[in-house]
Amino acid sequence: MKSSMTRNWMLALVGLGMMHTTVSIAQSQSNKKNNAVSQTTLTPVDYVNPLMGTDSKVSLSNGNTYPAVGLPWGMNMWTPQTGKNGDGWQYTYGSDKIRGIKQTHQPSPWMNDYGQFSLMPVAGHAEFDQEKRASWFSHKSEIAKPYYYGVYLADHDVMAEVTPTERASMFRFTYGGADSAFVVLDAFDRGSEVQVIPEKNMLIGYSSRYSRGKLPNFKNYFIIVFDKPIDTYQILEEGKPVSGSKSTGKHAGAIIGFKKAAGKQIVQAKVASSFISAEQAALNLQELQQDSFEQIKAKGRDKWNEVLGKIEIEGATDEQYRTFYSTLYRTVFFPNKLYEINKEGKIVHYSPYTGEVLPGYMFAGTGFWDTFRALYPLLNLLYPSINKEMQEGLLNCYKEGGFLPEWSSPGFADIMVGNNSASVVAEAYLKGLRGYDIETLYKALQHGANNEGPMTAVGRKGVAYYNDLGYVPYDVGINENAARTLEYAYDDFAIYRLAKALGKSKEEIKLYADRSQNYKKLFDPETKLMRGKNKDGKFQSPFNPLKWGDAFTEGNSWHYSWSVFHDVQGLIDLMGGKTEFVTMLDSVFNQAPLFDDSYYGGVIHEIREMQIANMGQYAHGNQPIQHMIYLYNYAGEPWKAQYWAREVLNRMYKPTPDGYCGDEDNGQTSAWYVFSSLGFYPVCPAMDEYVMGAPLFKKATIHLENGKTFTIESPENSADNRYIKQAKLNNKAFEQNWIGHQTIQKGGTLAIDMDSKPNERRGANKEAVPYSFTLDNNKY
Repeated sequence: MKSSMTRNWMLALVGLGMMHTTVSIAQSQSNKKNNAVSQTTLTPVDYVNPLMGTDSKVSLSNGNTYPAVGLPWGMNMWTPQTGKNGDGWQYTYGSDKIRGIKQTHQPSPWMNDYGQFSLMPVAGHAEFDQEKRASWFSHKSEIAKPYYYGVYLADHDVMAEVTPTERASMFRFTYGGADSAFVVLDAFDRGSEVQVIPEKNMLIGYSSRYSRGKLPNFKNYFIIVFDKPIDTYQILEEGKPVSGSKSTGKHAGAIIGFKKAAGKQIVQAKVASSFISAEQAALNLQELQQDSFEQIKAKGRDKWNEVLGKIEIEGATDEQYRTFYSTLYRTVFFPNKLYEINKEGKIVHYSPYTGEVLPGYMFAGTGFWDTFRALYPLLNLLYPSINKEMQEGLLNCYKEGGFLPEWSSPGFADIMVGNNSASVVAEAYLKGLRGYDIETLYKALQHGANNEGPMTAVGRKGVAYYNDLGYVPYDVGINENAARTLEYAYDDFAIYRLAKALGKSKEEIKLYADRSQNYKKLFDPETKLMRGKNKDGKFQSPFNPLKWGDAFTEGNSWHYSWSVFHDVQGLIDLMGGKTEFVTMLDSVFNQAPLFDDSYYGGVIHEIREMQIANMGQYAHGNQPIQHMIYLYNYAGEPWKAQYWAREVLNRMYKPTPDGYCGDEDNGQTSAWYVFSSLGFYPVCPAMDEYVMGAPLFKKATIHLENGKTFTIESPENSADNRYIKQAKLNNKAFEQNWIGHQTIQKGGTLAIDMDSKPNERRGANKEAVPYSFTLDNNKY
């Protein structure tokens, strides 16, 4: 046993990013026997690798992430910028130069960023041009933590560091022996302003750059205060010096110079921003209080441990610890806060829908097509209080924009399909969230379900066809029509469930219940797959189930045919019974990873990621099929779900720069890992059920917001023992293939005996199956 002094010293090194493990020699010898690591000296945030998924490019995504440095759900994040200004791939692991440390709100490279600006320390020569100021760096001299980033900029002999709060941050630049020290502020193009106030050692300004939608009156105001006197300054417009202390134009910037003392010199900068006003940015600067850089860093570390510590795992390998907490870290950024606290202490926000400053909550930066599946269920399980704020934010979206967003970045973004805000709103209420205006949100769901919106991706494109025929036809000029139909049918189920919970009329309840069965309209009995259908009722022809896109969204029929989250038994019946259903499930894995890319005219990255994964037609790198593994539970063969879930956990995730198997997508692909490693998954988010897989760890303890704990114990768990032999819930036999959300909320223990061989009797009877609408004897 180490002395407490040694342990504290080692923890301090971890906090500084100087150690990755603190396992004793005795522990190391023990770990060689059981391949597990003790968590005696590392806290959850110490396991996080913010560089997981950053080794990505347009043609192949290993995550398409960047090292996001911020606080959970914070308004702003910071990232080192290796890409050119405006490049969605703002940080890629294979790059060797950094252009600046950039404030970012970017949900994904495909959506790009908004309101960005950057700071870059330079020495020896004042240079604004992003190519010329860029500096070589090495990952060997880079420290990335959720609450801290530091990197040595070799060309300038400067150590650049940043540590954040929710709406502010502190920078620390340590200059070496050069005879000059500068900081470059780049406010980006598409409209920006910079003003120097030298007597206050201050910079103020704004960036109005954004990438999606139309944002009225959009500006991200910033304030920067240095702790050293400004000695010289230069204001620039489009890279050229201008006279005076202020520049307003297309692309404003500044170079700030400091008197250089002999030897090393440290310059610190306090930075804050606001989408409301310059005055609000100054108010947000108060988040830093009078704290030192190290104090802000320590508070950030504590906050991350508080949030990540909602789940404690034990008996994992070092790699599993790192993967688990790195994925959990990714689930708590988006949607991020767009609201601020004004001088009266009231919650206010810039509205990306009206351009006004209005009261109340607002969040931005998520696409429900991705995140309704597992990210929002994870929030409802672990962090319901933040999702309550998000529901109030959605209410304001509806009031200000006339519709609920399906992709917010930060306002309406015209991308992806579906009306999955219905699932996000319904699930939150059905899983117990209260204290907000659910009646108005229900009206928002009805409005979105029965109207086309101001753009294709808002409301329901093709709604007149859907409500009349029961499907969006293939031949009426609406792309991805089968995907829309299948998602609308599930969304109608979510509305049905909410209508029932709110005590709406039987007629209204039945309307959405009946529409939830529209998935049947697209089932082709010949191929036993979902297929586009023409307006005249005939299936599209020719039909290639391996064709990506066309009637489907970023997938093919083998991926989307399982998108009947709410009525798997109905799908089983259509396919001819459980035996045939299981055969079809098996066929996903048994096929070669062939594809037809003719709709796209080339291989999109999602296709390539499926092709190289060596799991047949199973395309875990994209969302439509991510629940499919768990459908074995509905057909009496849950051991196959246990097998394949473990395969994906082991093969598709690593805590490394190439650690994902496709786009991480705002926490969704990470939430799949978190849920699946616990041993269950929310196949149908609008139901109070999680469908069983099998746990990855020997023990996991969930610390619920209500003060209770739920523990999953599987002491025999190992690389070989991936199957459930038997289970007990609170010391009573547990035979179900699902566990209830409310059951978990009550606290307790799920004890699972694991084995290397499947128990083909457990969970095989019809009483064990999860919910399906077809089996519901109390529909109305």
